[in-house]
Amino acid sequence: MSQAKSSDPFFKPIGQHVGDETAEQEQKMVEEIPSLCMECHEQGVTRMLLTYIPYFREVIVVSFQCDHCNNRNNEIQSAGQIQEKGCIYTVHVTNPADLNRQVVKSEWCTVSIPELAIEIPPKRGQLTTIEGILSDTLRDLEIDQPVRKHVSPDAYTKIEDICEKLREILGEEKGEEQGEEEEEGEQSGGLKSHGPVGGSRVDPSSSTADKENRKFAPFSVRLNDPSGNSFVEFLGSVEGRGMSDAKWSKRDYPRNKEQNELLGLAAPSAQTTQEDGQVDEEMGGGFSKEAGETEHENEEIYTFAGTCSSCNAPLETHMKRVNIPYFKDILIMSTNCNACGYRDNEVKSGSAISEKGRRLILRVEDAEDLSRDVLKSETAGFAIPEIDLHLSPGTLGGRFTTLEGLLQQVYDELSEKVLMRGDSSKDTDAFEGFLGKLKGVIGAQNVPFTVILDDPLANSYIQNPYAPDPDEQMTVENYERTYDQNEDLGLNDIKVENYSSDKELEGAGKKEKGGEGDSQPMDTE
Repeated sequence: MSQAKSSDPFFKPIGQHVGDETAEQEQKMVEEIPSLCMECHEQGVTRMLLTYIPYFREVIVVSFQCDHCNNRNNEIQSAGQIQEKGCIYTVHVTNPADLNRQVVKSEWCTVSIPELAIEIPPKRGQLTTIEGILSDTLRDLEIDQPVRKHVSPDAYTKIEDICEKLREILGEEKGEEQGEEEEEGEQSGGLKSHGPVGGSRVDPSSSTADKENRKFAPFSVRLNDPSGNSFVEFLGSVEGRGMSDAKWSKRDYPRNKEQNELLGLAAPSAQTTQEDGQVDEEMGGGFSKEAGETEHENEEIYTFAGTCSSCNAPLETHMKRVNIPYFKDILIMSTNCNACGYRDNEVKSGSAISEKGRRLILRVEDAEDLSRDVLKSETAGFAIPEIDLHLSPGTLGGRFTTLEGLLQQVYDELSEKVLMRGDSSKDTDAFEGFLGKLKGVIGAQNVPFTVILDDPLANSYIQNPYAPDPDEQMTVENYERTYDQNEDLGLNDIKVENYSSDKELEGAGKKEKGGEGDSQPMDTE
């Protein structure tokens, strides 16, 4: 953090609050406010601490305690504004040290663990660790297990399998003593928590070295926050801003209309009430040039009805035509299933097939080159020779994003497949080293490097910021497609010129065959 923030009299680091012995004498940094307890409706105390998290931003830590009913509540709130974009943090946990990463979770953040099929919906803000999130999840799942065991045995079995995986990760054990306590809690009508607030269930006979060296199946933790006020600690160098941490990644994304409405940044969708009482919501349509909402053509959004390829539920596919300056028209299609959450985004060319293929070679020299717009069609191959990255055509499908966004998508796809192979894989260290190089490329640490985009249909594009003048950093090579490339693309059997003459010849041949027979014309009288 900058020195300006460190000298702020209101927002100081937590360590500075603890280490400054004269802070309490000069100023009471923890504000105490009498508050009403929502459990017993007696008077409680709310304590507020204004602080900031290094390399993140200012936060307010709120703690409530009631001495009458012992009700407690801890919460963290952002002291800044809602960010311009939402953020998605992804951390791959492969060893116990990764469980100690600090996590700031805002009230809008959704936490998911795909490998365990766990998704924690948005709730109150928290300042915790990954281990704390898993411990809270385990505690919440175990609370109703004694009752669920008799009421819904199938649900009990499925949830117990998840609890066993969480205990393996946390190094906890469910012994006979806990089972007896569950039975006692069930008989007495109360349940005892064994989470972070309660006693620890770690085997006391196990040493610290065994806890640090324990093995568990790797998994990933994802934080999706549309407000952009969540954070996951990175373990890389300070100068690299986490770019040297191959297990940590962050991606910013623009919020959609529903997320802006959820955050209160946009008015709800306009609705018109029909005479029969049904509510008809306004659907899409894009911007109107006649109404003065835009100066460009082709701003209309088309919607097609269809079925989901995953669950066969009805869904809608949205398509929009976009013109890329100094290139050609493209079609952007988006499919989203509200039933199962399936999503698919594709980019198609809106022009004719080119006569020649095209190879784009860009030499990236600084971080500004990573902000160039990139259109990668589904037939294009992608390569970075300096780090031995070669993607065959069809990988990732069609994408219209920036160069940094494309590299981040490549990193996300590879990291999910590589780090999830388990501890028995011999090439895990080599793959992690490769991901570290890829992370250095994303952070523009390993510049200069070369990006090669080879598209036999010439439907790919890398932005030229100097257009219409040539770009000295980019080389464009047009080449003739080989027979095998045309065969793979299905172009050898396509004939778009003089095909009408072939039909006339074929029709004439049929007439000649018909005249050679002895058949008589049919009498219609």
